[in-house]
Amino acid sequence: MLARHTGPAEGPSSAPAGTSCPVEAIAASYLSQTSGDLALALRCAITDALADLMEAERRTRERSRLISRGFVRGRLDDNGDAL
Repeated sequence: MLARHTGPAEGPSSAPAGTSCPVEAIAASYLSQTSGDLALALRCAITDALADLMEAERRTRERSRLISRGFVRGRLDDNGDAL
C-alpha cells in the first residue's frame, strides 16, 4: 500500500478540467496518482481518510486533557482563594 503522502498533493486549482465538485476532483487526483488503478486509488483514499480521522481524534483527546488540567489548576480552595 502507498504511504500517506502519495495521495493528492495538488490543490483544488490543479484539478483536471471538467471536475466541478470537490469529490470528483479528489477522485480524479487519486486516480491520476495511481495511474488509473481503481482498487489502489480506493485503498489510498481510505488510508488517508483513516489517518486524518485518527489524527483528529488524537487532537481531541489532547485538548480534552489540557482542558481538564486547566480546570483542576484553576479550582478554588475552601476559603474561595485560588490554589
